Amino acid sequence: MKSELADLLQDYITEQRWISILRELVPAGQPASENPLDPDMPPGREEGIARIVAARLADYGLAIETPTKREGRPNVIGTLKGSDADPKVLILNDHLDTYPAGDPAQWTKTAGEPYRTTRDGDFVYARGTSDTRGNLACTLLAVEALQRAGVKLRGTIKCVYTVDEEKDGPDGSIFLLDEYGLRCDYEITCEPTGWTRPDGSWGMDIAVANSGHFLIEIETRGSKTHIWRPDTGVNAVSEMAALISALETMAFSFTPAKLPGGTPPLLTPVRIGGGVPGEMQFTPDCCKAVFAAVGLLPGMTEASVLADIDAVAQSFAGQRSNLAVKVARFPGALFVSGTCEQDGNAEPAASLTRAYRKVLAESPRYYRKNAFNDTIRFSERGFAAVTFGPGEDGWPPVNEYIRVKKSIAATRILALTIVDLLGVAA
Repeated sequence: MKSELADLLQDYITEQRWISILRELVPAGQPASENPLDPDMPPGREEGIARIVAARLADYGLAIETPTKREGRPNVIGTLKGSDADPKVLILNDHLDTYPAGDPAQWTKTAGEPYRTTRDGDFVYARGTSDTRGNLACTLLAVEALQRAGVKLRGTIKCVYTVDEEKDGPDGSIFLLDEYGLRCDYEITCEPTGWTRPDGSWGMDIAVANSGHFLIEIETRGSKTHIWRPDTGVNAVSEMAALISALETMAFSFTPAKLPGGTPPLLTPVRIGGGVPGEMQFTPDCCKAVFAAVGLLPGMTEASVLADIDAVAQSFAGQRSNLAVKVARFPGALFVSGTCEQDGNAEPAASLTRAYRKVLAESPRYYRKNAFNDTIRFSERGFAAVTFGPGEDGWPPVNEYIRVKKSIAATRILALTIVDLLGVAA
């Protein structure tokens, strides 16, 4: 790659330009774009942010499509065709929905306004900065820089921005791949893979694999009694509390993966409820809890995960008197499988690695990302897909942030990767 092209792209990729795009994206369509993972909660509506992203892509000269499965939830596809008759196709991907912001009072870095983009030194705070509108801004700026530099690509680039990612993709990536017919040769999801050490040094890994997850509902059922004689009944809440300890320390059956992931396969409680309003004079005879199985590796299935959990639950119940335990899929939950490792020496990881070395003068690490992202949906359908982005992999639930210098480096890496993968027309 000619050094003058790299220098020219660097001139167009500046902090001022990236922050300008980020400030437009973060509050767009909020809070309607909040989309909780909870299957029993209403889905988000991403049309507000979708309109802004589509308009920006159109300004860059890309052809726009907005495939929509559910009203109010348009996916955005911007296509810049290459000059070759049979070009390679690269998809740059991000999602348009966000986690709910929760209690505004907890957002101390943004003065109680979760969607007010607030810079403090090298940090920018707001909901969606790290997951994933800060990363989305990198993809937009990378394409903008190529257009401003007059780069004509031999291959085709598609900017694919999905809805419903936070709920594992039924109206987004699954719809686009299985119903709309979206296809590519290479796919890069620009989601958080960044890290920062205690000494302040930082970098961005390339996720060549992902862990899976699953939501499970567990019910304990005992026998109701008066609170004056709790010893004569089986308190379902007390039994659930003891069962949780057993489930949190249980061992799943699985085959170790080449890249194991930051979190091993484990179970953690995320919701619990028991007792009936108006019956505080009685001990509860039923308690339900929802658990998240995370860190799932290739080969682990819905059936195997449920069987492992049920074995622990029934062993626990067998050591009690008059206690029944039921284990089942949480209604509406999707089982997300862990994906196999992509070859770091093959595309698109190879081009990302070369660009990373050029920008940061060191090599990135390859790893298995724990959190869900659309890479999984591409990878499990056989596409060469990886994840790379400046957001912190493990950002805080409140006072979410992204690093400015890391984001500028990522944008330059993405721009150089696009050129490397797709080639420049004569």
